[in-house]
Amino acid sequence: MSSAAVSGSLRNQLMLALITGAAVLAFLLFFTVRSFAVQVAQRGQDNILQASVTAMLDAAAIRDGTVELDLPYSAFSMLGTPADDRVFYAVYQDGQFLSGYDDLAFTDEATFQSGQIRGSHVRMTGATRTLIGQGKRTDIQIVLAQTQDSLSKTLRQISRNAAILGLSFFALAAVLSYWATATTIGQLGRLTTSVTRRGPQDLSPFHKPVPHEMAPLVTSLNSLMGRLDHSLSQSEDFIAEAAHRVRTPLATVRSYAEATLQRVDKPENRDAMRAMVKAIDESSRAAGQLLDHAMITFRADHLNKDDIDLVKLVRDLVQRMTPIAEMKDMSISLLGDPTVPSSGDPILLQNAVRNLIDNAMKYGPAESTIEISVSQAPKPQISVCDHGPGFPETEIELLTKRFQRGANAKDTIGSGLGLTIAQDVAVAHGGAIKLSNRPGGGACVSILL
Repeated sequence: MSSAAVSGSLRNQLMLALITGAAVLAFLLFFTVRSFAVQVAQRGQDNILQASVTAMLDAAAIRDGTVELDLPYSAFSMLGTPADDRVFYAVYQDGQFLSGYDDLAFTDEATFQSGQIRGSHVRMTGATRTLIGQGKRTDIQIVLAQTQDSLSKTLRQISRNAAILGLSFFALAAVLSYWATATTIGQLGRLTTSVTRRGPQDLSPFHKPVPHEMAPLVTSLNSLMGRLDHSLSQSEDFIAEAAHRVRTPLATVRSYAEATLQRVDKPENRDAMRAMVKAIDESSRAAGQLLDHAMITFRADHLNKDDIDLVKLVRDLVQRMTPIAEMKDMSISLLGDPTVPSSGDPILLQNAVRNLIDNAMKYGPAESTIEISVSQAPKPQISVCDHGPGFPETEIELLTKRFQRGANAKDTIGSGLGLTIAQDVAVAHGGAIKLSNRPGGGACVSILL
């Protein structure tokens, strides 16, 4: 039986698609959470910077014509962080530097910028307020900057938590993908098991409910089995009809040929009639065995086993073939156990044994006995032995092939299918056939079930 061509695994493809999607979603989740957290953390620092600048400007005033700015402690305390970030500031009056860090340039009002001051990465902002008093008007600008060590540490912690969240999501999605894949593919697996467990003759349609997506497959299977059942029934009927229509005319022609042979006196005409009878026998045997082989091939694929007694089965066959053996001055003896219970197809088994007995009658000499033995131990076994020339030792392994005959069978009518039929029947029953030569001369064929 040839196996189906396999191209990848549907389970693996589905798993790969689901896990790939989960991985993409995990990355998106990581970057989305991290980006949102960065925005929230940065906005928090910016608000604190803005509040500090506003508090500093609130402390600015004009007294006695002079601008006074007493930087409040609260403006710097609100900038305190666990990492003790450094704070830089600069005060300008009408664009002129007054106090603080002179390398801290004024930035646009109400904007936040990132930059470098004295080797440190800072976040800065600025604000301007106009002071009016005692006939004087002046603009005070304050620029405030803070390093971001604490924020960077917070962002690293957020990134780590976001990564853990993304990995956890990916792991959960992978597990759910495996479960979803197993559940989905399990429907196909159950359908496959249902098909596998069916007997060889069970071609009835499937009626169990299946998912909507599998309905076309089940419908196609039911249609295929319906056509197969119809085709097999036609084949069986054809084989039976062919066997009847081929054997009956040949038997009629042989009868007329034998009757004509009795009335012919001339030696050359008698020789011609004998050749005709021989040709008819050979054709009849070949056609019969070909039909037998076709029938066995058909039934072997749809084996119908019954509980049978092999001894009774063989005894019935011996009784039917004894008159044929007596016409050839031969006898048939049945030996072995009184009963041998077994399980098998009685039609196939009788067909196999009949072919072995027929072979034994062809090759056995006159006044000899064909010995049939049926035994139980160690396994059910049927052996047919004769006293003929035996099997050629160099060809014994080849004689079970179709149309294969030994070198010593050239002058004997045959088709080379008898042993093939017996072997096919044995194999169909889970057994084998064994060919051997008897020490005193003759051949033995055993069907081991």
